[in-house]
Amino acid sequence: MATNLNNSNVATRENRIGSITGYIGSLKDLATQSECGTLKGCSRCFSQSSSCLSSCALGQLSAIRDIALIHHGPAGCSVAAAGTYYLDKVMAKKRGVTTSTVYVGTDMNENDTIFGSTKALKDIILEVNKRYSPKAIFVSSSCATGIIGEDIDSVVDEVKEQIEVPVIAVHCEGFKSRIWATGFDIADHAVLSGIVQPPREGIKSNRINFKNFYESARPEIIEMFKQFDLDPIFLYCNSTVEELSHMSEAIATTCICGTLGNYLGNVLEEKYGVPYIRSINQCGIVGFETWLREIGRVTGRSEKIEKYIEEQRAIYLPKIEEVKKELKGLRAVLGMGPGYTFEVSRVLNELGIEVVWALAWHYDKKYENGDVPPSMKYLLDNDIDFEASVADQQNYEVMNILNKYQPDLYLSRHPGSTVWAIKNGTPAVYVADEYMIFGYKHTLDFAYSILDSIKNRSFEKNLAKRTRLPYTDWWYKQNVDKFLTQEKA
Repeated sequence: MATNLNNSNVATRENRIGSITGYIGSLKDLATQSECGTLKGCSRCFSQSSSCLSSCALGQLSAIRDIALIHHGPAGCSVAAAGTYYLDKVMAKKRGVTTSTVYVGTDMNENDTIFGSTKALKDIILEVNKRYSPKAIFVSSSCATGIIGEDIDSVVDEVKEQIEVPVIAVHCEGFKSRIWATGFDIADHAVLSGIVQPPREGIKSNRINFKNFYESARPEIIEMFKQFDLDPIFLYCNSTVEELSHMSEAIATTCICGTLGNYLGNVLEEKYGVPYIRSINQCGIVGFETWLREIGRVTGRSEKIEKYIEEQRAIYLPKIEEVKKELKGLRAVLGMGPGYTFEVSRVLNELGIEVVWALAWHYDKKYENGDVPPSMKYLLDNDIDFEASVADQQNYEVMNILNKYQPDLYLSRHPGSTVWAIKNGTPAVYVADEYMIFGYKHTLDFAYSILDSIKNRSFEKNLAKRTRLPYTDWWYKQNVDKFLTQEKA
């Protein structure tokens, strides 16, 4: 991959790495086609099972401390500002830090969409800088500015001469990609092009870049990495602009989710030689140990890491083996983003639970370096197979699958579909926290959560009895496989 950080735009996942939003078949077929390069996505005439990439991009950037985010668009485009502001304040308070990040909408009106509003945008940028003194300013586009061709780059270039802090254009028009995860790449591109500096001479660092969402396991990871003489820098939640500017000096880059951190890790490696840890993620025992050993190999700390693994195995493996006896033979359906769908599938397999169907919000057939995602390669190499599909997580589709397979359990990272599963009488586990299955301790806790869900089903049974669903017996008797295939044809 050749990255151009001089261009403020970044190509979408569909165009850059061949990501798809339509597939139905088997995991083995999906992985095999990914590996040999023949995978093609199926188009859909209608789908509600996605999100706006703009929310992903701006949600990532707004979590950086003491910056200003200017969203150039109509008032409605800034609807996420309230939730983002609240979340950022909560995360900062939890961490024990303060942040003065501001989220500003330019409130474009009908006149602006006809005649343009670059003059108003320039005035707003200068006023925001004067009023709030941010450490950096991100100026983002919107669907409206994208449609009329508003030239935010020229405005940014003009005001840079008058403002001492970085001012960065962020092209995150919501319609530019069907894949919300493109927003993660857009945020990374903005940080890499506008904030990250080349490494300083003579700097020897033991810092490791750790891309995650909300750093909920921060104290635990800091304590663990301390044993390996590594200092994790968590990105981007509660990061400072100063910290981000020195990412190029890190000893390595890793991430909690390949979908989230793939672009950042590969560009830092390509541009600055910072090794990117490419392995299955930290979910489950196999994932956690594989990830740690790869960190050890890359950073020269294998001996310390093997000692840690041995100590932790002695504490947790006997307990995990005990609970596995009660989980063996269960059947599960799961629906998540691709960075978790195929990782959690692996963990369920480790716990003796059979995955009968896995749904992914989208699928990246190749990562930036041209390799198949590690999660898929692992499943392929270990001859693990089950039914799989991409982007069919609308409620009617999920309910059809649950009705057909009657699983013991449904798992999701998105609460909306979890609610529908429970209404159907299916026990559900909401895998909300990114660290819910992280390492030995959390894998054990996750196994207990599953056990609790399947042993106490009174809530699901009572709710299902009292809920009238819109799906009739006639609906469920349709040929689901044929229907879904036609929809994606």
